[in-house]
Amino acid sequence: MTLPGIGRLAVILTLTAGLAGCLDMNVDVAITSETDGKVTVTQVMDKSMYDMIMSGDAAETNFCDGGETTIVGETATCVIVSEGKFDDLDFGDDSDDSAVITSAGPGLVRVSFPTDNITSEMGADTGAAAGEELDAETKAMMAAFFEGHTITFRIGGVEVTDTNMTLADDGRSAETVIPFLDLINGTTDLPDELFAIIRVE
Repeated sequence: MTLPGIGRLAVILTLTAGLAGCLDMNVDVAITSETDGKVTVTQVMDKSMYDMIMSGDAAETNFCDGGETTIVGETATCVIVSEGKFDDLDFGDDSDDSAVITSAGPGLVRVSFPTDNITSEMGADTGAAAGEELDAETKAMMAAFFEGHTITFRIGGVEVTDTNMTLADDGRSAETVIPFLDLINGTTDLPDELFAIIRVE
């Protein structure tokens, strides 16, 4: 379950069980050659939230489908890893446009995340995606649920040669951290895409 599933999940938990817990998500793309890469999707939440997800209607979100869940104390962590050719990489959802990976010249690979998918799934369209029309109270509960939590997109490899994301000090990766609350409230100021060009050799 990645971002589209999170939007539906938040509505289901709000309407059926109330909201308690936290959720943070990282999407990490590592480019290993001109044709291959590795995607790691990590979701961290309170065990109380995990227990709600795994029972009743919320279980329909297929949390951590294809990944591995570990529980330590009051924290549940789902990690989904996919390695191989770019066309075969799995971002943990049913979308064909989670990321776009193309050649940017000899020894260079361009990775981008279209941001319209991100904003629509966690913004005004979230209720429609879940089959529910959200009232002001439900939206306020969702905001309280996601306050202080983020989704992080990271792209890395041998060297980042160009990006509109925040470049790491070592120049090997770039990332953007987006507060969930900004997505829900429609207050994000994102470009049309988040991208990085990676040198692979």
